[in-house]
Amino acid sequence: MTIIKKLALGLLGSAFLSVSGAQAAEEVNVYSYRQEFLVKPLFDAFTKETGINVNVIFAEKGLIERIKAEGANSPADLIFTVDIGRLNDAVDAGVTQPVTSPALEKNIPEHYRHPDGLWYGMTTRARIIYASRDRVKPGEITSYEGLADPKWNDRICTRSGKHVYNVALIASMIAHHGKEKAEEWLTHVKDNLARKPQGNDRAQVKAIKEGECDIAVGNHYYYGKMLHDPKQKAWADSVYLVFPNQENRGTHVNISGVAMAKSAPNKANAIKLMEFLSGEGQPLYAEQNFEYPINPTVPWLPEVKSWGEFKSDTLSLAEVAELRKEAIKMVDRVGYND
Repeated sequence: MTIIKKLALGLLGSAFLSVSGAQAAEEVNVYSYRQEFLVKPLFDAFTKETGINVNVIFAEKGLIERIKAEGANSPADLIFTVDIGRLNDAVDAGVTQPVTSPALEKNIPEHYRHPDGLWYGMTTRARIIYASRDRVKPGEITSYEGLADPKWNDRICTRSGKHVYNVALIASMIAHHGKEKAEEWLTHVKDNLARKPQGNDRAQVKAIKEGECDIAVGNHYYYGKMLHDPKQKAWADSVYLVFPNQENRGTHVNISGVAMAKSAPNKANAIKLMEFLSGEGQPLYAEQNFEYPINPTVPWLPEVKSWGEFKSDTLSLAEVAELRKEAIKMVDRVGYND
């Protein structure tokens, strides 16, 4: 039976380091920013399949800093997180190492993995537009560029422009249009906001339900979360989903992903876990959070598929990561959050 150790940060190092060499050969140590309920079923399935136990520490922040402080003595094998920005932060902190695996390269499209193998995507999530069923006709908004149209003045809601999900979207706009045009676009989107950016993605859909705005930007999987929450189902029922830019480059997508820690003591087993998650573990991985499998051979969940199939932007997320700093500066220059 799988042993999942949820350890306090202060005890993590000593707990992992107390494992003998013989035991360590049958373990993987994971530092996870992803919530326990999302990843525990995956690790249970991996252990059942391989006999390799997965030890996990869950935290909302501070894990990269801890690995850096632990240095060569760090017990961490893998870092689990969401958003290309957070994966890139781990790379910039110097706490990752490259992984080469034919299975990973086969299962994961090139634009969803680091060119040098420093991180790999495991699921994808679309950054979509939520539109009011009552006040926005189908076809009125079809692209991210359309968010800048003056007809949406005082009708758009978003969370902070500096949230990692929006930063990635803005970075993708810079990649496609250049800095000058992207900044002009963001300025007009800011002018169209119905209120100061606030709350999370679900809060924007709630604002549509309450008539505060007519369209919002958010990740697609929150739709599933709201549909299955009795207190939030009315919010989801008030909107329909728009997958932007289907007539050209496709919808911007981000990833949840994993990176190998620089001093991983159980590298071989960690690679086995990565390969498992990119292959046979994909349906279960996507199921936990209404996400899309990153492996193109794995079918979508029927419920998620019912929301609409779409073309994804194939822009390399490594390029998006490189433009994040410029995107953050742009948010400040246009006063997006003011």
